[in-house]
Amino acid sequence: MDTGLRKFLEIPYDELEERNLEAKKDRHDRVDPNIIAEKRRKQLADEKGVKAITVAFTDLEGRLHMLDYDKKFLLKSEDNLTFDGSSIRGFSHQHESDLRLGIDWSAFYWLPSDVFGPGKVLTFGHVLNRDGSPYAADFRGRLKQLADELYARDQTQVNVAMEIEGFVFAGKDAERHYNDTHKFEFLSTGGYYHSLPNDPLRQFIDRAAEAQRAMGFVNEKDHPEVAPSQFEMNYSYTEACIGADQVQLYKLIARQVAQNLGVSASFLPKPVTGVNGSGMHTNMSLNKGGKNLFHDKNGEDGLSALGWSFVDRILNAGQDICLVLNSSVNAYRRLDPAFEAPNQIKASANNRGAMVRIPLGNERSARIEIRSIAPDANPYLALYTLIKTGLEGPPSDPKEGKRERTRFLPDNIYDAIRMMKASPFVTNLLGEAMATRYIDLKQAAADRCPKALGTRIKTAEVMFHHEVTNQLLWSMF
Repeated sequence: MDTGLRKFLEIPYDELEERNLEAKKDRHDRVDPNIIAEKRRKQLADEKGVKAITVAFTDLEGRLHMLDYDKKFLLKSEDNLTFDGSSIRGFSHQHESDLRLGIDWSAFYWLPSDVFGPGKVLTFGHVLNRDGSPYAADFRGRLKQLADELYARDQTQVNVAMEIEGFVFAGKDAERHYNDTHKFEFLSTGGYYHSLPNDPLRQFIDRAAEAQRAMGFVNEKDHPEVAPSQFEMNYSYTEACIGADQVQLYKLIARQVAQNLGVSASFLPKPVTGVNGSGMHTNMSLNKGGKNLFHDKNGEDGLSALGWSFVDRILNAGQDICLVLNSSVNAYRRLDPAFEAPNQIKASANNRGAMVRIPLGNERSARIEIRSIAPDANPYLALYTLIKTGLEGPPSDPKEGKRERTRFLPDNIYDAIRMMKASPFVTNLLGEAMATRYIDLKQAAADRCPKALGTRIKTAEVMFHHEVTNQLLWSMF
C-alpha cells in the first residue's frame, strides 16, 4: 500500500521531452564537457527527488549493462567508480578484473518513471583501465574519440539515423523460455502498416514511441512492419555517438515496455522462418559547417563523389566486415534473398537486396543506407567500423569492375569468421587483440549452434544468442 512516504521524482512526459531535448542540444552543440558536467552535478544536487543514477555501458558484443549508484555516493565518489570486468564476456580476465567507469555527463537522460521507476536518471559511462586510460574493448569510447577527432580536424560530423526492426511475441521472457516452448507466438497477424488502433501490437508501439519521444529521440513515424508482430519506430538523424546511444535505449525501452504489457520484444534478426527478418538499416552522411558532403544534385543518384567513394570502400570491404554487422548465428538466416534480404554487395537506388541503398534525398537529407546490419549488432562497433572503412578502407580496383560484378555476403557465421580472420584491414582497424577477442566470442557461440541452419529455428541459436538475458545459461560455458 502506498503510504505517501516515498516522494521520488516523477516527471510528466511533456516536461521530460523538454529537459531531454535541452540536454541533447548541449551535447550536439559540443558545449564544453566541463561546463555540462558542472551543470548536471548541480541539477542532481538540487533535485531532491532523484535517488539513483543509472550508469550504462556496452560490452564488446553489444549487450547493455547498467549499474545504479546512490546519487549522494556518486557525486562524492565520481572519480573512483570501479566494477568487475572479468564478469563481462569479452572484457578483462580474472587476473586483471578491476576496471573503472568514467561518467559522460553529456550523455544524460531524464527518465520516464513508468518505464525505469521513479527517482532515477541515466548517463552513459566510459570504460577505463585501472590507470584511467581508455579501455580498448569499449567501442563507445573509441567511436566518441573518432567523432571528436574528425570534428577537431575540420569540423566534420557524422550524422546517422537507425531504422531498428523487432518483433513482439506473446508472453513474458519468450526468448528465455524458448528452450521449453521451441516456438514464438505472434501477438498480431496484421501486416505492413496494418493494425487496429488498440490491438496489442499497436498499444506496444504507442507506449514505446511515447517513451522515446519523452527521452528526446525526435520521433518521425512508427508502424507495424511486413512480418506478423513486427514493428519499427523511426526517429530523426543525429550525431553518430548520440545515435548509437539511442539504439541501446531504443531496445531497452522496447523490452521494458513489452514486459510491462506482459509480452516480449525481440531483436533476433530472424526469430521465425518463413517471414521477413529484422534489420537495423543505418542511414549515414557527413556534414561540415552545415553542408551535407554527400549531396550533389548533378551526381549519380544525387550523391557526391565523396559519398560514392565512401560507398565503394564499404562495398570493397563488405565480406571482411560482415561479422561486425551480422554478429550472431541467427543473423545469417536474415541474409536470405527470398525475403528482401540485403545480401548483394552492391549499391542501388531501388534494389532492396543491395547491401547499400541510395535513398532519394535533397540537400538536407542526402545519405547512404547500409541495409545489411542486423539489429543485434554492437552499434558503437558497427558505426566505428563503417566510418573508418568509408573514409580509410581500401578502394576497389577499377580494373576488376567490382561494382559491376555482383558479389554476395556470407550466408553463415563460419564463413564470416573465416573472412574476418583473413582480413589484414579489419585486424588493423580494430587492433589485433580486439579483433582476436571478438572472433573468439563469435566462434564460441557458433560452435554451440548447428553449422547447417536448415529451415527450422534451432534452440541453440536462440539460447546462446548474446542478447538473450540468461546469466545462468551463459555461465555454463
